[in-house]
Amino acid sequence: MISSDLQRAESYLALLACVYSGSLVLAAVMASKIITVGRLVVPAGVLAYCFTFLITDVISEIWGKEQAHTVVIGGFITLVLVFVLTGLSILWPPAPFWPHQQAYATILGSSARIMIASLVAYVCSQYHDVWAFHFWRRVTKARFLWLRNNASTIVSQLLDSVVFITIAFYGSMPLVPLIVGQWVVKVGIAVLDTPLVYLFVYLLRRKLPAAKREANLRSQQE
Repeated sequence: MISSDLQRAESYLALLACVYSGSLVLAAVMASKIITVGRLVVPAGVLAYCFTFLITDVISEIWGKEQAHTVVIGGFITLVLVFVLTGLSILWPPAPFWPHQQAYATILGSSARIMIASLVAYVCSQYHDVWAFHFWRRVTKARFLWLRNNASTIVSQLLDSVVFITIAFYGSMPLVPLIVGQWVVKVGIAVLDTPLVYLFVYLLRRKLPAAKREANLRSQQE
């Protein structure tokens, strides 16, 4: 029974890690389109990127800090590969009959500055999110999941917006409106996805009785 529970837990963790990395890739691709949310202007990638914070919070709650850090590292490697392989595909000479090279490069190409901004912001915000989640978990004695989910995500999203916008657009665009616009949209998404965090945690604990016992043990140790 224990072995079966562990195998099931590993399968669910692998599935969440895949969705996490997939969301990062989608965010990188979708970021080339700028959308309006009311009077705010933000990259479309924010929709997929915000989902990554939901996943790390669920993994932190069920599997703990170390597993969440492992998923974050895997996401960083994925982002690096995305940027490298996308750059190579742009540089590779197109087939003579394919007329869309310029459009392809425009949509998928990112400057080195934006790539660096994305990677630095990702590392800062995601590691902070995992740390803050477990900080609030200790403070609340493993109660009030909504509080640690939102408290960690909202600050991490602010950190992500400040770091990315500053590195990517300092000296070329007004920073404060861009930072505020991104952060407001991200906070709205974070608040709206709280029921999903509860749902995923509830379903996983039902499917993984051993995970619930481990979570209780971690809360006592912390």
